Amino acid sequence: QVQLVESGGGLVQPGGSLRLSCIASGLGRDVYALSWYRQAPGKERKFVATVSSGGTTNYDDSVKGRFTISRDNAKNSVDLQMKMLQPEDTAVYYCAAYNQRVGYHWGQGTQVTVSS
Repeated sequence: QVQLVESGGGLVQPGGSLRLSCIASGLGRDVYALSWYRQAPGKERKFVATVSSGGTTNYDDSVKGRFTISRDNAKNSVDLQMKMLQPEDTAVYYCAAYNQRVGYHWGQGTQVTVSS
């Protein structure tokens, strides 16, 4: 059974930084892309960033230059370093593991609130 557990959310002032972490278990031998999504209140869940098993990264334009995604294949973990946070970054952030055979697995989410 696949489990994804996020940590690192919290309250931060505008311009501040946070680092989110996600540890995956139960992935077995399948190869997964690891990603972060976010969902603001009253809005749909949206893509933030992804990293392939080979380390290729992709970001939504709204976070390019501010967020950095990284993964540790040995630990089955993925981090999201967030800098220059703004109120519009406030959302529940979800970790996701994806491959074509099984689709998406989701974590339970961690709240990030950017406010003065």
